[in-house]
Amino acid sequence: MFNITVNLRKCLKRISIFCLIIFIGFFVIKYCTNLFGKVFNLINIEYSKIISSEISISNYKNIDFKKGFQKILKSELITVSSNFDVDNKVENITEEVDKDDNNISKENNDSEQAVENNTNIVNNQIDFNNLKTEVISEKNLKETYNAEYNGVKIKNESNYTLSEDILKPDIEFSNKKDILIFHTHTCESYTQTKENSYIESGNFRTTDLNYTVSKVGDELTKNLINKNFNVIHDTTYHDYPAYTGSYTRSLLTVKGILEKNPGIQTIIDLHRDAVGSQSSYGPAVKIGEERVAQIMFVIGTDGGGLEHPNWKNNLKYAIKIQQKANELFPGLFRPIIVRNSRYNQNLSDGACIIEVGATGNTLEECIGSMKYLAEVLSEVMK
Repeated sequence: MFNITVNLRKCLKRISIFCLIIFIGFFVIKYCTNLFGKVFNLINIEYSKIISSEISISNYKNIDFKKGFQKILKSELITVSSNFDVDNKVENITEEVDKDDNNISKENNDSEQAVENNTNIVNNQIDFNNLKTEVISEKNLKETYNAEYNGVKIKNESNYTLSEDILKPDIEFSNKKDILIFHTHTCESYTQTKENSYIESGNFRTTDLNYTVSKVGDELTKNLINKNFNVIHDTTYHDYPAYTGSYTRSLLTVKGILEKNPGIQTIIDLHRDAVGSQSSYGPAVKIGEERVAQIMFVIGTDGGGLEHPNWKNNLKYAIKIQQKANELFPGLFRPIIVRNSRYNQNLSDGACIIEVGATGNTLEECIGSMKYLAEVLSEVMK
């Protein structure tokens, strides 16, 4: 009897303790569940506010979603680990999103401005009308000439007397859109500047075509193409490694191009004036507010004995171009030089040498001339 009573008491004691533990556990679980529920509900509410109010649909296309949600997730984790300081952390998230939106907006504005600026550059056609021109006497030589036709000055060094019939520019071409540019003296260069310095291969000469008359040819080509001309610009070396025989080599080059393009009539051998390679000579003209190099035609004849039946047409063509230049940009051209040598100009009625600047000019000045030359050619070829 005694043993049964003792065992019953022990059982009741254990049952009471077990029930107490269950009761306490129940209330602990219920309390924690309510607490965590409130916290996460608050986070959900604030998160929804961020998504709905701070990130507008119109900005979706401008947001890096991966970075954006990494930032939000990181902020949320900080919130959970910091005693559930929800209000402060959500405010931080909102500030971060605001900053991102502001940065995105600024970047978009900058991009739109850049596009607008580039569009303005593309659409900003130079107004060539009523530009004041003035020949610059510094580093220039006095003009000398012994013939003139309607304001076009000519320095005649040939064996011919230039009559009215020879000079009258009554010439028209059937092909006005195709132009060939090449360089018999491809390595001719200019006075060096900080922006355009080069390693010389001779006196005012370099094999680096980025700093020679070839670069001037690139600029003329670009301007002519912008005016809807079809241009072949050949940059073959004809004066390197040997200067002697340059015209023989360039003759072969031009013949090869004409075999494939027989319709070309305008052929420009682009040079720079040598004049003994004196850096003291750099003819320039101011057009508007820009200082650019002067330009000069050199026209050959058959006076040296080589067959050249169309030299008069070459001269007429040069006079026609220079007349228009005198009308648009007086002073851009120096007097035309006419000589006995042929200079491969027998290949076309529209063949010529155009010398851009001299050794005393900079590459910048010579490049600057090309938009004006292109404008003149465009007006003549209408």
